[in-house]
Amino acid sequence: MMKGQRGYVLIGGASHPLLSLRALWQRIVRWHEVARERRVLAALNDDALKDMGLSRADVEQETHQHFWSDPLGKGR
Repeated sequence: MMKGQRGYVLIGGASHPLLSLRALWQRIVRWHEVARERRVLAALNDDALKDMGLSRADVEQETHQHFWSDPLGKGR
């Protein structure tokens, strides 16, 4: 070891267990939001989808994604 170095490494950047729990909780909450948004999207009628520029095929593709697949990457 070089002078001034510590003999440990922080893995994942979390220095306190509660920070890791908070990050995990935020990720679970985001997954729930994504799943809810996909259910709402699937419930829209074809006219509403057309207004948004989406087709029923687009919705089918999106609703078949895994709940952890976040299109905005907010769960990271």
